[in-house]
Amino acid sequence: MSKPAASVNLLDPGAQTPCCPPMAVRRVEPAMAVQLASAFKALGDPVRLQLMSMIASAPGGEICVCDLTPSFEVSGSTISHHLKTLREAGLVDAERRASWVYYRPRPGLMRQLATLLTPGEGE
Repeated sequence: MSKPAASVNLLDPGAQTPCCPPMAVRRVEPAMAVQLASAFKALGDPVRLQLMSMIASAPGGEICVCDLTPSFEVSGSTISHHLKTLREAGLVDAERRASWVYYRPRPGLMRQLATLLTPGEGE
């Protein structure tokens, strides 16, 4: 089993501009590649990608785990594992309220991933 990835801190949370240009413009530095790879790896699982989509598109900007779990044919503990992976990758934040946990996307990292994949000019 691999060691959990450190939480990604690529952007100033209030910043509107990604920290790095698209890879079609400039090569990704090795240290940044390690951080970005953990986020892409987290999204590489179909259940996690669906969870991320549900969290990112949630009305009001957040969603309760109680609304996520019934959408899948896997156990609640498996969903918890996937959500932990998304948190460790820096893609979502979580807040416990009483017995439920609410998840919010981290738009800064999502913008960074999107910017990184932006094609070069003339594409």
